[in-house]
Amino acid sequence: MTGNIRHILYFVIMAALLLVVGWTQSWSVSLSILNLCLVSAIMALGVNMQWGYAGLFNVGIMGFAALGGMAGILVSKEPVWDAWSAGGLNLLAALVVLLITIGLILHLRSKIAKPGMRNLVLLVIAIFGFFIIRLFFNPAVEDIEAVNAAKEGYLGGIGAPILISWLVGGILAAGAAWIVGKIALGLRADYLAIATLGIAEIIIAILKNEDWLTRGVKNVTGLPRPVPYEIDLQHYDWFISWTNWLGVGVVEASSIFVKLCYAGLFAIVLLIIFWLAERALRSPWGRMMRAIRDNHEAAEAMGKDVTGQHLQIFILGSAVVGIAGAMLTTLDGQFTPTTYNPLRFTFLIWVMVIVGGSGNNWGSVLGGFLVWFVWVEAEPAGLFLMDLLTSSLADDNNLKKHLLESAAHMRMICMGTILLLVLRFHPRGLIPESTRHL
Repeated sequence: MTGNIRHILYFVIMAALLLVVGWTQSWSVSLSILNLCLVSAIMALGVNMQWGYAGLFNVGIMGFAALGGMAGILVSKEPVWDAWSAGGLNLLAALVVLLITIGLILHLRSKIAKPGMRNLVLLVIAIFGFFIIRLFFNPAVEDIEAVNAAKEGYLGGIGAPILISWLVGGILAAGAAWIVGKIALGLRADYLAIATLGIAEIIIAILKNEDWLTRGVKNVTGLPRPVPYEIDLQHYDWFISWTNWLGVGVVEASSIFVKLCYAGLFAIVLLIIFWLAERALRSPWGRMMRAIRDNHEAAEAMGKDVTGQHLQIFILGSAVVGIAGAMLTTLDGQFTPTTYNPLRFTFLIWVMVIVGGSGNNWGSVLGGFLVWFVWVEAEPAGLFLMDLLTSSLADDNNLKKHLLESAAHMRMICMGTILLLVLRFHPRGLIPESTRHL
C-alpha cells in the first residue's frame, strides 16, 4: 500500500468511526465530537507551525487558548454601563499612566548613554509609575466588582457579533506571543519550555482572579451564538415541516441542525488556516524555517536572523491557537477559566501533533481528530468493556464495583498506549513530514 493511499485510509477510518458513534449512540453526540475534533485540529496546526516548522518547544499552549477564549467576552457581551460609571474613569486613568510610563522608558532608554545611569533612571520610573497606576487601579477594581456582583461585577464587552472574537482572539494571542517571544526566544529548548509554561500559568491566574475583566471563577455565561437556538428552531413552521418530512423528532433535529451549523463554520476556518499553512510550508519561507530548525548555526552563518524568524513563527502559531480558543468558547457558550488546564490544552495538543506527524499539516489534522475522538470515547468504551467482562459477577461484588469505577481511567491508559505504539512503530507520526524536494 503506497503512502498516499494509506493516508487517505486514515481519514476514511476516522469518518467511519464518527458514523459508528452516530448509529450506536446518537448523531448529536457524533456531531459534538466532530466539532471538538475540528477545533482541536486547528490548535494542532498552530502547534505544528511552531514545532514542526521551526522546532520551538512551546508548552504554554493553554495560556494562548485562554486569551482566545477571553476574546469571546470582550467582543460579544454587552457593556455593563453601571460598572463603567463606577470605576471606568479610574481604570482609564491607570491605563493612561501605564502608557506614559512605558513611553518614557522606551524614550529614555535610547537617550541615556551610560548603562549604569540608564538602568537606575528606568528603574525609578518603573517603580514610580507602578505606584501611580495602583493609586487609580485599586479603587477602580473595587468599585467595578461591587456592581451587582452576583450577576455582573465586571465591565462586559463591546456587544459586537461573536464571530469577530475569533479574529480578536488570534490578535490577543499574537500580542502575548510577541511579549513572550521577546523574553524567552533565544533560550535553549528546555528553558523555553519552562518559560512558556510559567507564563501560561500566569495568564490563567490573572483570568481567574481579575473579576473586573472576566468575572474570574464566577464565569461568564450566556455568550451569544453565531447560529440559531434550538428553542427558536422548534417554533419555526418550515423547520417543523422539514422534520416531519424526514421523520425525525423536532427536538433531536434542532440539536443536530445547530451542531451542523457549528461544524460548517469550524470546517471553513480549518480549511482556510490549513490552506494558508500549506502554502507557507511549501514556499521559500517554509523551506527557510525548516533549514533553521534542522541547523540554526548554519542558517546564522548564511546571514539569516534566526531569532527574528523564530519570533515570527511563534506569533503565527500562537495566533492560530488563539483563534481556536475563541471558537471553543463560542461553542461552549461560556467562558470558564477553571477549565483551562495543561492536560487538556497542552498535553493533548502535543499528543495530537506527535501522533499525527510533526512537520506535516495533514498529520496535525489527523492527530487532532484521532486523539480527541479516543479521549471522548475511551470512557464509555471502557465502561462497556468492564461491564461485559464482569457480567457474570454479582452486582455487589467488590471486584466488579472497582472495575466499573475505574472505567474513567481508560482515557489515560488509551492515550499512553496510542503514544507508545506510534512512537514504536511510526516514530515520525502516522503521516510523517515529506522529505521530497519542493
